[in-house]
Amino acid sequence: MNKTYTPIERACNAVGGQSSLAEMLGVKPSFVNQWVKGRRKVPAAHCAAIEALSLGAATKQELRPVDWQKYWPELANQPAKTVALTARLPNKPLAEKVSA
Repeated sequence: MNKTYTPIERACNAVGGQSSLAEMLGVKPSFVNQWVKGRRKVPAAHCAAIEALSLGAATKQELRPVDWQKYWPELANQPAKTVALTARLPNKPLAEKVSA
């Protein structure tokens, strides 16, 4: 049976895991874990970076499905990207770590 991945899980998988994403964003791994567990929303301030770092594995609209139009109104007229939630992601990261 295929596991259904949330957008933040897809992003973590795409970059090599929660710790890798945390390092790339400059936040603590426990913070990313709270997003994955659903204890906190992914902050809008990190969504564009997550979308870019994950090479689109998770979009801003997917990361903030309730209020994305508030933060990115320019995306309202663009067609939504369809992602298969049951897709298996490779274990290898899609994006390399970004040096600051």
